[in-house]
Parts: sequence; C-alpha cells; structure tokens
Amino acid sequence: MKNLWFLPVAALLVGALGGYISGKNTNSTDDAAARENAALRTRSSARSDASAADQAAKRAKRVAGTDEINRLPGSSNRVQALIDFYAGLTAQQLEDEARKLEDLPMNERIMASFLLFGRWAELDPTAAMSFSNTMGFAGMFVRPTILQSWASVDPANAAKYYAENPREFAMMGMMGGGRGPMGGQGGAAIIAGEWARQDPASALAWAGSLTTEKAQAMSAVIGEVAKTDPKKAAAMLTGMSGADLGDAYRAVAAQYGASNFAEAQAWVRTLPPGEQAEALASAIGGLSNKNPEEAARQYALMQDGEAKNEMLGEIIGDWSRVNPAAAADLLKKQTNEEAQRDSMRQLMPAWVGQNPAAALEYANSYQPGPVRDSALQSYVWSNQTGAPADLVRVAESITDEGDRNRTIGIAAARWMREDETAAKTYIQQSTTLSDDAKERILEGRGWWGGGRGRRGN
Repeated sequence: MKNLWFLPVAALLVGALGGYISGKNTNSTDDAAARENAALRTRSSARSDASAADQAAKRAKRVAGTDEINRLPGSSNRVQALIDFYAGLTAQQLEDEARKLEDLPMNERIMASFLLFGRWAELDPTAAMSFSNTMGFAGMFVRPTILQSWASVDPANAAKYYAENPREFAMMGMMGGGRGPMGGQGGAAIIAGEWARQDPASALAWAGSLTTEKAQAMSAVIGEVAKTDPKKAAAMLTGMSGADLGDAYRAVAAQYGASNFAEAQAWVRTLPPGEQAEALASAIGGLSNKNPEEAARQYALMQDGEAKNEMLGEIIGDWSRVNPAAAADLLKKQTNEEAQRDSMRQLMPAWVGQNPAAALEYANSYQPGPVRDSALQSYVWSNQTGAPADLVRVAESITDEGDRNRTIGIAAARWMREDETAAKTYIQQSTTLSDDAKERILEGRGWWGGGRGRRGN
C-alpha cells in the first residue's frame, strides 16, 4: 500500500482541476428567450470549443509527449503544457498515456494523473472510470477527479452512474471527514456542487431525491449558491426538514459569515435553538478566513460547548498565519484540553516558521501533559531550521511514550542525514528510548501506532 502523504496535494489538484473544467450556467426564466439564447450559445460554444480544441491541438504539437514536458523549465510551464497536451488527445490516446503514468516519479505522476483523468472524463467518462478500477489503490484517488469532471459537463449522467455503481465509490469521503482541509467529500456532494454551478434548482431536486448522502448533497448545493448569494441560499432552505437541515444551515452560515457577519448573526438567530450554536460557529469560521482577529473576538463571546470547541482550530490556524502570538494567547485561555491539543497542530507550524524560539518558549509554558506534548511534537515536526540534536532534546521531554518515540525518530532521521555517526551514537546510548524504538529508528522502520499522536489511539 502506498503512503498517503500526497493526500493534501491530491486535494489541491482536484480543486484546481475543478476550476479548470467547471461548467456554465444555461438557465433562463423566459422559455422563448431561453430557446433562442440556447441556440445562440450552442452556436457560439461550438465555435469557441472548436477554436479552443484547435488551439490546444496546435500547442500540443509543440511537444512530443510527457517526457519532453517534464524537461521544461518551470513547474507552471509544465502544468500548462500538460493541460494543452491532454486537451489535444482523443480518449484512446488518453488511455495510452494513462498506461505510462506508473513510469513517472511520484510527484510527476500525481500531477499528470489528475490532469489526465480530468480531461479523459470530459471525453469518455465511463472508460476513464473503468480504467481507474484497474489501478488498485491509486484508482481511489483519481475517481473523485473523474466524477467531478464528468459532473461539470454532464451532471445528470454522472449522477446516474454514481447511483448504479455505489461500490466503486465506497471509500470516497472516508479519508478525513468533518471540517478542515482534509475533510472528506462524498461523491453525491461532488456531483451536487458541480450541478449547482449550472442549474441549482435541478441540483437541489436531485439531492432531495437521494436516500443516502442526502444531507451532504443538499448542503453542497446550498453552499455553492451561498458563495454568491447567501440570502438566496437561505431562502432555498424553505421546505427542507429534519436531519437535512443541519449541514445546510452550516453551509449557508459559513458563506454568510464571510460576506456579511452582521447579517449572518441576525439570520442565525432565526434558526431553531438547537441549530444556532453550530450555525454561529460556521459563520465565525467564514469570518475567520477574512478577519481572524474579529472572528476570535466573536469566538470569545460564544457559549462553551462542542460547537465552540470544534471551531477553535480553524480560528487558531487562520490567525496564526498573521499573528501567532495573539492566536497563542487565545488558545491559552481555553479550558477544553482536547481542543487545545488539536489546535496546537494549527498554531505551532505557523509560529515555528516565523519565530521558533518564541514558539518553543510558549510550548514549554504549559504543564507536562497532553497539550504540551502536542505543542512540542508539532514544534519538532515543523522545525526545518533547528539543529537535529536540539530537536531531539526537545522531543525527549514529551511525556507520552508513543508520541515521544515517534518525534525522536523524526528528529533522529534528520540527524542521520547530517551526521550519521553522531546520530547513531545518540540513539544507541539513549536512556529515553526503548530497545524496540532504537531498533526501529536505526533500521529506518516506521514508528506509527500507539500514543496520542495523529495516528495513535
């Protein structure tokens, strides 16, 4: 099984690709005008698409293939060249190129895979899906791209395929879950979001017809509309009921909070009492993207509870990028240990990148325990300038054995690259590491599992 380190890269590429292949809105309220406008758009689009295809084909002819593209100077030039190259290929030629992906280095394979399958899905989505099923574990990472690209040009048939082949997408949306940059998104939400960009009413009708993933799909539609018109999105909630509303409330609140927090607050107060806390937290999260300091002020006014605890990391992450010391002060005032521990992983990387000495002093201001352990672990993992020997000493003070061994292992591995003899001497003479941990580090084996770490239990 391949490592999952490239998940964030994959997520970014999927997002970028989504923008590249997003569909166009063709709605009109007047039937006669709609038919005429549609005809005009069709003729114009046909000319435009043909022209674009011709231009892409001409550009693609300038390079012989991916080997030549990978030798181009500048990563942005390579990305554009890949887009142009794939745009000029037929579906069969794209399949031929897909068979060459395994020969590429991992970083190049990731980039090429998402661009290739995104384009292939526009031409022959069922063939692209079929090929992905032969890719083993790697296929799981390109199927969301295929589905999104398909939905961007033909959402109805993408939805039909998704409904008829549920097992192909069983793992989709399970690689993160919840809020945050790694939050998973299911296939229904992907389709619904793309459909909403073209025809929100049809997208909402389809989402409402689902028996599974209904809430996520409806939330995706509402959230997409809310990006440009939160009031319209709020009005679309009329008629929805039960569990479907929770995610939709939060989707609207997040976009509303980003565009006009005062209006968002007023709207949240009209919601059922049981929904207000999470909706307000989402609105504050939306505000945090644009004004983390004001979001922190609003956060401090929230009532204690799960919604407040879950939102802390998002605010700390946003604020720490512009003022880590202020974000640290907010974090220090919190009383929920789990929220503090998780938020340290947002604070420390940003602060270490700006002022590692201040970050370490702050981490050590906590009493020994889970919160301090999380701070020190994040400090070591994100510190790219400190001497490995110094980082090892920091890691030694972590109280949880599993977290301590993993963190020492990270620092020791870096030390070996700089001074293998000194690193091995330290490991062999260490009274902090267990014999098993020493063996794992010296042999370069993984040290995951156990403890309170990100993958620990």
